[in-house]
Amino acid sequence: MLQNLYSVKMRASTDTTTIIGVVSPHSRKTETMPEKMPYHHGDLKNALIEAGIEILSKEGLGALSLRSVARKAGVSHAAPYAHFTDKQALIAAISTEGYRKLDERVAQAAARHADDPLRKFVESSWAYVAFALDEPAHFKITLSGVLEKERDYPAFVEIAQKNYRSLLEIITSTQAAGILDPGPPDLMAVSVWGLIHGFTTLILEGQVSHALLERYSIREMFIFALNQMVVVNLDPALFSLE
Repeated sequence: MLQNLYSVKMRASTDTTTIIGVVSPHSRKTETMPEKMPYHHGDLKNALIEAGIEILSKEGLGALSLRSVARKAGVSHAAPYAHFTDKQALIAAISTEGYRKLDERVAQAAARHADDPLRKFVESSWAYVAFALDEPAHFKITLSGVLEKERDYPAFVEIAQKNYRSLLEIITSTQAAGILDPGPPDLMAVSVWGLIHGFTTLILEGQVSHALLERYSIREMFIFALNQMVVVNLDPALFSLE
């Protein structure tokens, strides 16, 4: 949700088929050949991105490479180079898609409550947490900071800036409604994002005690956290899940 921070699923699988060799007077061999997973030429890039996300979720960043995503997507080892020059370019694409998903969630939440600044603030903030809970691996790589030379990837920069502009708009309207203290919106954005991201990270990393999680839902704890930022009282009972 910061300017440099706020940056089709196709399931790929492999299959094999047995091809019976032609019997000649000199040979009676049966040859088994791997069959490349079919894909639509225009969808290869997305298939590779989804393969990368799956690898991240199951094996971690260390297992991610152009070769590993090619294997997961069922294409030749050379195929990814049609879209990605190296691993960093792949990470940029994965992160760009992550920011796109995040932007979509936040925008939808904000649009549903365009006439209610308080609810708009709460639900757009919760959309950030929900994305992390629903797609933890994608969230982590998107917000990991492992992408080097971000400005070399215009699509990444564009969606990150779009997310930041959305955040500023939400902060500005929330301040105008007297829900957040007045002050520079960009500094307030840092403060709000810090609280939301910190809370989200604690949950994802299992740093919140089980005893607390047994007493309160994540949503209830989140509303309590937001209550430390706003100048009005957020009654958890009024903000049950939509």
